[in-house]
Amino acid sequence: MKSFLNNYVDKICNLPEGKLCKEDILNSEFFLKEENKLKIYYAPHNEFLNKEAKILIVGICPGWTQTEIAFREAKIAINNNEELENILKKCKISARFAGSMRKNLISMLDELCLSKYLGIDSVKDLFDENKDILHTTSLIPYPVFVNGKNYTGHMPEIIDSSLLMEYVKKHFYEEIELLENKPLIIPLGKSVEEVLKIMVNEGIIKEEQCLFGFPHPSGANGHRKEQFMINKDKLKSTIDYYFKSFMI
Repeated sequence: MKSFLNNYVDKICNLPEGKLCKEDILNSEFFLKEENKLKIYYAPHNEFLNKEAKILIVGICPGWTQTEIAFREAKIAINNNEELENILKKCKISARFAGSMRKNLISMLDELCLSKYLGIDSVKDLFDENKDILHTTSLIPYPVFVNGKNYTGHMPEIIDSSLLMEYVKKHFYEEIELLENKPLIIPLGKSVEEVLKIMVNEGIIKEEQCLFGFPHPSGANGHRKEQFMINKDKLKSTIDYYFKSFMI
């Protein structure tokens, strides 16, 4: 999996100290591509791959919160002359699902008893001492914005955008191929599910390894709790079947 961080080292070093604002990053220095109202920018958030992961959590793309944290972490690590791989790993660990999203994610997965199958006390441990079990990523590795706001997977749908599907097939498909296990895949929301179902039909992944029906953990998803309760038994059955059927 190729990293492009070296292309941006000088630009990252020139960023202001401390917390960054959108104008610092969402500009021509880090701009990648656009399609209609969609604009994609570089961020060092998704360029580290944990090939041995047993749990794979997949979002749509990094949001502003993750993007800002990743750039700050990268600037500090670059200034400390750290190795490229270590910089990318630090960006990933510090930024993944930062904020309330992580709290909601952990709460739901604990309620599904995932930790029991992994032999840990809580899914929270996956983000701490058991980091090697977990890999988090996004269908589109870089942040996508619509009129300066986080892209949410709609208007357009991912599968209806040639630009977004170009990034999915170029980056996410490659990630899946590089993973050494057949991890339990946890898609965050229907937009991610739609793409994963295409990959199931293409024979790239198996439906039995996908936790379809898992709600997006964002606090903005007002139907999260209702969706979770409706699908809870099905989700628990999927997890149980996965751990009985797949070698992880």
